[in-house]
Amino acid sequence: MATVSLAGRVALVTGGTRGIGKGIAVELGAAGALVYVTGRTMKSSDGKSGSLEETAEAIRQRGGKCIPVRVDHENMDEVEELFKRIAKEQDGRLDILVNNAYKGVEPILASSGKSFWEVEPSLFDDINNVGLRNHYYCTVHAARLMVPRKQGLIVVISSAGGLRYLFNVPYGIGKAACDRMAADTGTELRKHNVASISLWPGAVFTETIQASENSVGFRKMLEKYGKPETAEYAGRIIAHLAQNPSVMDYSGKIVLTADYGDAHSIVDSDGQPAVNIRSFSFLVRQAPALRWLAGWIPGFLKLPYWLFHQGGNKF
Repeated sequence: MATVSLAGRVALVTGGTRGIGKGIAVELGAAGALVYVTGRTMKSSDGKSGSLEETAEAIRQRGGKCIPVRVDHENMDEVEELFKRIAKEQDGRLDILVNNAYKGVEPILASSGKSFWEVEPSLFDDINNVGLRNHYYCTVHAARLMVPRKQGLIVVISSAGGLRYLFNVPYGIGKAACDRMAADTGTELRKHNVASISLWPGAVFTETIQASENSVGFRKMLEKYGKPETAEYAGRIIAHLAQNPSVMDYSGKIVLTADYGDAHSIVDSDGQPAVNIRSFSFLVRQAPALRWLAGWIPGFLKLPYWLFHQGGNKF
């Protein structure tokens, strides 16, 4: 992969104290962007739970620049103030927005195995106030900065839960809505040369999942998945998208990290390609009786998108 340079670009990564958000922020910073990163914790008391200061230091260690900002993404007044600050400090410039903030991981893990009617309906708000409503607000504010300059990239972190059932009902609703938001905002932003993309990372073994007492089932699922992606891999994909002259070809669409990585020879931080959920080798590994075949199937053989889409067909 050619060296990616985002020198002079201004990026905002929401929810960047740990996990995928931290990985994305670090990779964008390492690529040369000035990264604003948000979260609820400026400094952790134990040094282990994740904080803005830890993310900022990780970015600086990679030679990047970071501006950490404490923001509660359930509070839309704080969200608006965040964008006002960026506009003031960067003379109205924002090149990249990554909608990653999410509050629903622990509630999802805690409610695992229960049907939607067995859980308080407030679970919907726990998952989607930050994981959907906030993303829309951030997208609106980002577009107001990007449209006048006729350039920009907006990414929302989503997943295959937007295609078919995964974890629980509120999770699927939120991810399907994120995918639709990227598609519809992409339609309206296209004439202004601003790209809007829904990004699906593969399975990522984040710090929260490792530490949670409720994540046993999820960890077993990860073991079936094979090699998880690192938290940094999505950041490598976004950094490449941000300087790709053909980025508008992806606007309004769902982009799988592994697909984009395959197309542009982007490997993970361990030097290996990511596992692709469309590959036939991955699919046969999900059937115990056929796993022996996986090593014999070339990696380039993949389930066509039209057939992959049938998994979520409602008609």
